[in-house]
Amino acid sequence: MREIATVQVGSYANFIGSHFWNFQDELLGLADNHECDEIFKNHNLDMNVLYRSGETHQGIPTYTPRLVSVDFQGSLGSVSSQGTLYNEAPAPPGGVSTWTGGVTTCASEPLKKNLFLESLYLEDEDVGNASFDSGKNGSRSEIQDKDIVECLENGVRYWTDFSKVHYHPRSLYELSGLWMDIEDFDNYGVGRDAFSGGLRAEEIGERLRFFIEECDHIQGIQFVVDDAGGFSGVAGEFLENIADEYANIPVLLYSVHSPDTCIDPKSKKQTISRKLHDVVSFSRLSASCKLVVPVGLPSFSMSRTSSFLRMKDEKPYHTSAVYASAIHSISLPFRMEQLGPSAQSSYTCGAMAVNDLVQMLAGQARQNMVSILDVSMPAPSLTGYPVPQSLLENLQPLNPEIAEDVEDFQAVESMTIHGVYRAGSQRASISEVKDAVQAAYDNAVTRPKFSHLSVARCPLPIPLPFPSIFGNLVGQHGELLDMAISDSASRGSLEVHSIPMAARLRSSNAILPLLENRLENLRKFGIARGALGTELLRNWGFGMDELEDMGETLSKMVTTLKPYSEESSDSD
Repeated sequence: MREIATVQVGSYANFIGSHFWNFQDELLGLADNHECDEIFKNHNLDMNVLYRSGETHQGIPTYTPRLVSVDFQGSLGSVSSQGTLYNEAPAPPGGVSTWTGGVTTCASEPLKKNLFLESLYLEDEDVGNASFDSGKNGSRSEIQDKDIVECLENGVRYWTDFSKVHYHPRSLYELSGLWMDIEDFDNYGVGRDAFSGGLRAEEIGERLRFFIEECDHIQGIQFVVDDAGGFSGVAGEFLENIADEYANIPVLLYSVHSPDTCIDPKSKKQTISRKLHDVVSFSRLSASCKLVVPVGLPSFSMSRTSSFLRMKDEKPYHTSAVYASAIHSISLPFRMEQLGPSAQSSYTCGAMAVNDLVQMLAGQARQNMVSILDVSMPAPSLTGYPVPQSLLENLQPLNPEIAEDVEDFQAVESMTIHGVYRAGSQRASISEVKDAVQAAYDNAVTRPKFSHLSVARCPLPIPLPFPSIFGNLVGQHGELLDMAISDSASRGSLEVHSIPMAARLRSSNAILPLLENRLENLRKFGIARGALGTELLRNWGFGMDELEDMGETLSKMVTTLKPYSEESSDSD
């Protein structure tokens, strides 16, 4: 077994995670559906890598994500932190009570389930209830599904509102006393204090320990953090504990921003605070993992990433779906069934473990641990038609602080392509994808020093609660059309059932703008004599020695990618 444990910290990270686990649940359901496409029945993916088997106290088998999710108290909406499978009573909040007087308990009414969650409840009550059948055929189902889609498009507030997955009682952790509407939970320092307060650090660590200790041979930890505010401090301290306790388990970290956190601050003080938070967050998070992937576009609707998408930047339900799709694609090689040296599969190729990816991207001679995530969604056919660019040219970065059109002869990359078409609606074979990618590199002006390719024939399944973000040039199975479908500007899970995807992680000097911006802001606002942010950083718990250590580490990161820079001369 090559298990992966997943950690999600923060509201936006959990929005991404909710979509991610919906994809996995959809794959599980399609594999057991006799009426679905054969390609889903033979996906050659080992779902045990991400899931664990168990049973309830009544002896009923369960299959749940190997997951620890951390969020505000009240962030689960109408869903219990204990999940729905085990029906255990919630544990009392952590902490030591010294109060001996009277206690008054204030309890709010539980939130009402939305239409989607109510339909899941009724399905669990009666699997044969045709009115709430999750299939997409039949008039009654279609009407009900339309109502559900409309409900989600207009009413998602919590990440649980669109989650179709059963969770283990140890998976969902709410930070007691920190409610969703809390103000000023916007910097690393307050998050670090929150993690260290009471028994939170111990309780969260114990939950992860439960999942790791039952693994036979864990290959890594997939960690997603909403790093725009205090949750980066929670994650940073948690990661430090993980590094101490599980030094030999590689951590692949996705550091994510939602578009609404990229809005320019209103005052100079807020601007300085934001920039210093980004510096400290990046420095502390990257210090305790093997590979860090910064992700976060300020606007999807204005980016080239959304050429065939219709996004609403103000909806985390929309934007998180793209990030989840990319992470799903990148994680496929970790789950591909590994065959013998002479065996070949007609459904997958390019399997690797988390540590293989880390060594490939961060363990080469250059030792660069910061990678760029690119995505093409949906991916075009191998012929390119009706898109003028090739599949490689359609890959777009999911971070704005990236240099374009740079030459880097030391670049290393790992790419996953799955479910793509040869032409029209004809699915490409494994060998056809490999040949097309090789031809694209041969014709490219520049090419990486090394590239690993993973291919799967199984596309990305689109579950019912997926948002309506596809444009009217996207067909039912994700094929790109040469004529727009005029019935609607946006299409969702009722019209699009699966899509081809391409995603890539690359180690390249194109990440230099991000690193140089962090280093410059630290020196200007934190380290320089009379710097305006020194007192603010001291309030967050960082003295000058720690700041200088951060500066030295960032300087080395820059030098790694730019060996003949002034940074190198200064250090000499």
